[in-house]
Amino acid sequence: MYCSFNIRRFLKYIAFDVAIILAALTVLRFGKIRFTYANQTDGILLPVLMYHSIAELPETDFCVTPDTLKNDLQFLKENGYETVSAEMLIQYTLGNGTLPAKPVMLTFDDGLYNNLSTALPILEAYQMCAVFSIVGIFTDVYAPDAPHNPNYSYLTWSDIQQCVSSGIIELGNHTYDMHCNQNSSRKGCAIMPGESEETYHNILYHDTILLQNRFQEQLHMLPVIFTYPYGFVSKESIPVLKKLGFQMTLTCLEQPNYITNNPECLFGIGRYNRPGNCSTSDFMKRVLP
Repeated sequence: MYCSFNIRRFLKYIAFDVAIILAALTVLRFGKIRFTYANQTDGILLPVLMYHSIAELPETDFCVTPDTLKNDLQFLKENGYETVSAEMLIQYTLGNGTLPAKPVMLTFDDGLYNNLSTALPILEAYQMCAVFSIVGIFTDVYAPDAPHNPNYSYLTWSDIQQCVSSGIIELGNHTYDMHCNQNSSRKGCAIMPGESEETYHNILYHDTILLQNRFQEQLHMLPVIFTYPYGFVSKESIPVLKKLGFQMTLTCLEQPNYITNNPECLFGIGRYNRPGNCSTSDFMKRVLP
């Protein structure tokens, strides 16, 4: 049963979260952080679009209206793009199957309730698939503390099961409780300055496996996609993520991806954030070849 929503806590959290995300995107966009696994120049070109909230609210850098999403998907369809799943990409890198001539990947971060209530029906109407990346503490703690409001609520485990049951949604692990910056020295789940790799590996492992265990307990499945909080990446994370069985990582680096027959190309996938207050044609000109 839902409790009353704590608006003060929500507004404080959103303001803090947006500030950190903006800082992360600024750093990544201007190239002060580099991640090279997926940054090749051969193979099949794969643009990846990153959405967050889809709601009837004033558009921001991390919220677009349903009409904007519809316009984006219509543009992709009219221009011959076909959405691909992580499973299709993984199989292709292993030498199994093919990819469409003009593939594109759609991702939605943070596990917002409107990804189910609003985005999913639109995706179904256009017969397109997507990745929803879930933050464990948002689902375990924040979702039960608020009603199902498309403007601010998060997905419950029951909601997430409904997304998966659609057959077009894959899930990503967005960490259990590292989608924050409570410790000013740590950015998302990146290694801290002066932190030993052993200490970092233990911290990342225990946080990430906690969410993997929750996926197993609640949904009887384990995601193979890891989504870096705020896009902050560390090469030191790769051994831990591979040990946990992840086969793809998503960043916020706004760069093209080239998919080859080498599974390593799926580590460090770049994505283009879809901001509001920008027309579909202008956004797509920046993202698509």
